[in-house]
Amino acid sequence: MESEKMAKEEYSKYLSEIVALRHYLHQHPELSTQEFNTTKKIKEVLAEWKIKILETKLDTGLLAEIKGTQAGPIIGLRADIDALPVQEESNLSFKSLNTGVMHACGHDLHMSSLLGAIRYFKDHQDEVKGTLRFLFQPAEEAGGGADQVLAKNVLDGVQALIGFHNNPNLPVGTIALQAGPLMAGCYKFEIKIKGQGSHGAKPEKSKDPITTLATIISSLQTIVSRNINPQDAVVVSVTHINAGKAWNVIPDEAYLQGTVRLFDHKNAELVKTKLFSLVEGIVQAYGQKAEIDWSERALPINNNVKLTQAVIDNLSFKVDQPVLSMAGEDFATFQKEIPGVFAFIGSNGAPGAADWHKPNFVGLDETLPTGIEYFVEGAQGLLKYLDTEQ
Repeated sequence: MESEKMAKEEYSKYLSEIVALRHYLHQHPELSTQEFNTTKKIKEVLAEWKIKILETKLDTGLLAEIKGTQAGPIIGLRADIDALPVQEESNLSFKSLNTGVMHACGHDLHMSSLLGAIRYFKDHQDEVKGTLRFLFQPAEEAGGGADQVLAKNVLDGVQALIGFHNNPNLPVGTIALQAGPLMAGCYKFEIKIKGQGSHGAKPEKSKDPITTLATIISSLQTIVSRNINPQDAVVVSVTHINAGKAWNVIPDEAYLQGTVRLFDHKNAELVKTKLFSLVEGIVQAYGQKAEIDWSERALPINNNVKLTQAVIDNLSFKVDQPVLSMAGEDFATFQKEIPGVFAFIGSNGAPGAADWHKPNFVGLDETLPTGIEYFVEGAQGLLKYLDTEQ
């Protein structure tokens, strides 16, 4: 408990500096792959703190490093840095200055927490047994950011990875973490139906794609209700449809797209197979054709059992059981290559607090001490565990 108290006092020394950085980052959000100013600002801060920035082939984002005075494992700490195309509607004094762009998912909290951890580890470098690498990752929201990092070998040599996502549904000061699943895999489907148009008064001369569209929408719901184990969490949602341009014309084509969310890879294959089969059967029955596209936007988060326990054992605060989220996060992409631990950290918790991606989303400054502690203590736990395993 004495070491915990000392650590908290240590964080408090520079917390106002980290809060100010958070406000700057929130006021200057940038979209995926466009995080040039964000990257520049982080580099300036790290240079001022005399933190080594490693050379990478990333266009935006960066990798920094602190080496301990003793040899040991290499672990990574990750924060995402991009914002969303959302016009901010909060009442924050430091609301976004960039029209139509907002940190509506709280990535500014993630960056700031990681900067706080870097500040701590720099002051305690002689206590680090191993190497800490700090990834400020671009393009999480648009997808492909983690793939880009791996393709460019940015994390080569890293043996374990730790990260978190703020959660406005949880009160400030809370952390939710478990081994295994945490956030869902995210998949996108697009279906274009090709029929034959006609005058609206002469439907017999058409092969109406709107009727086909309606049948497909209804039938897609049977994928879950009649094929998936009721104990498994799977969502199939149609989110966008488009057909026709005139009130009295049956169109040639109709279009829909949607998303699938789930936690088990085998269910992803089952849903995909059933979706293709249903759509192809329906369009054939209606004498039409379909083009179907299926894409993987994020894999399910799957926390490594032993590493998660090592993190939990080293945390100085209570860990809650998480409620699984159907939202996706590309930290899971890293977990394909590097065992990792990902948590939820409460960032609001007020009744009716806006959720991620809403224009009135508010992640509170008071989130930062917990975020910093999680990174520091979690990283220490990973270093200890991996050192005993080597």
